[in-house]
Amino acid sequence: QVTLVESGGGLVQTGDSLRLSCAASGRTPSTYAMGWFRQAPGKEREFIAAINWNGGSTYYAHSMKGRFIISRDNAKKMGYLQMNSLKPEDTAVYYCAAEVTTSQLSDSFRYWGQGTQVTVSS
Repeated sequence: QVTLVESGGGLVQTGDSLRLSCAASGRTPSTYAMGWFRQAPGKEREFIAAINWNGGSTYYAHSMKGRFIISRDNAKKMGYLQMNSLKPEDTAVYYCAAEVTTSQLSDSFRYWGQGTQVTVSS
């Protein structure tokens, strides 16, 4: 069992940067891959990025690559999503997720945080 808690969301302006954090606890969370997803109102959950257990491999949705950066610090049991040049269309609830294997599919992740709201004003 892995418990995830996101933080760092908020209201920002177009062009701003924001770093989301995901605190992991439970059974050896540092051995799990981590993913970030988002869901805007009326839309399906969308893959952003994923990172393998040791941070050696990262994967991005094509549309996110270049603006968003995923990272982790296993010593602190933390995952991060750095978001730059934010746009109003980035407004969504952002979720971190964990699973044994790395994936870009939300259905592949068993463990999810409660989400953190990011709102980008124009």
